[in-house]
Amino acid sequence: MIRRTFFSDPDPMTPSRRHSPFAGAVWMMVAGLCFAAVNSLSQYVSFKLGLPSTQVAFHQYLIALVCLLPWLIRHGLRQSLMTNQLRLHLLRVALAVVGIQFWLWALAVPVPIWQGIALLMTSPLFATLGSALFLKEQVSRARILATLAGFVGAMLILAPWTDDFSWASLLPVAAALFWAGYSLLVRYQAASESSHTIVVYLLIFSTPFNAMLALPEWQWPSEAQWLLVAASGVLSALAQMSIARAYSVAEASFVQPFDFAKLPMNVLAGWLVFGWAPPGRLWLGAAIIIGAITLLTHLEQRAHKSVS
Repeated sequence: MIRRTFFSDPDPMTPSRRHSPFAGAVWMMVAGLCFAAVNSLSQYVSFKLGLPSTQVAFHQYLIALVCLLPWLIRHGLRQSLMTNQLRLHLLRVALAVVGIQFWLWALAVPVPIWQGIALLMTSPLFATLGSALFLKEQVSRARILATLAGFVGAMLILAPWTDDFSWASLLPVAAALFWAGYSLLVRYQAASESSHTIVVYLLIFSTPFNAMLALPEWQWPSEAQWLLVAASGVLSALAQMSIARAYSVAEASFVQPFDFAKLPMNVLAGWLVFGWAPPGRLWLGAAIIIGAITLLTHLEQRAHKSVS
């Protein structure tokens, strides 16, 4: 699932009104628990109950939008819709939706959740490459080495040299690639667009995009399917609200590391629901990816401080 960039703090570039590290950590952990539940519910309803992943995406994000409408209205929906970058918003949302579709397709195959969520964490690595290629940002040797190390960790998790390797395992990598493109456009648009506008267009446009992809194989969910998809939609909204709350009460540099807790949470959920136990190489590969992302984040924050 898309994390902070999907539903960010109303103004993430400004300091929070009060710094409450404990509250920020708690809210981030709540978000992680919600996303772990969402992933397991989505995988169960598509893999076990047979609802197409495109249907899961449409219903889940439509319900999340309905749940978040009060937030949109409270923060000035009409004012947030004012923009001169409609085409860029459409492109950005299209990238996000394709990433969502790849992710839910991976869950439906199914790709074990321990593998999928770890590979999904490579998105910041793709974003680093994209910032150099498309935004023409200067990338230091340390950032290049950290990015390469992160991809080495991803290869350890994929393990293409083993008999267990399946091409479906690349679906989470595709999702991470498209979400990295989404993140790059967020970074580009943030220079001239408010965070409210960026979030509002994502939430509003994602529903028709998902609807277009769902229509070719449309089927009405059964009662059991509907209940599970509805629960995942509500939990998605709660997760996004929790992330927004975390960034509003604590510094971003403090709460960001708690996002990595999503890995053990999802691994536990996958084991409880499907009995999937990860191999030892997961933890080694994930440790390398997390280390690389942490270093990249540190280098980016240091570069930002030196510029400001």
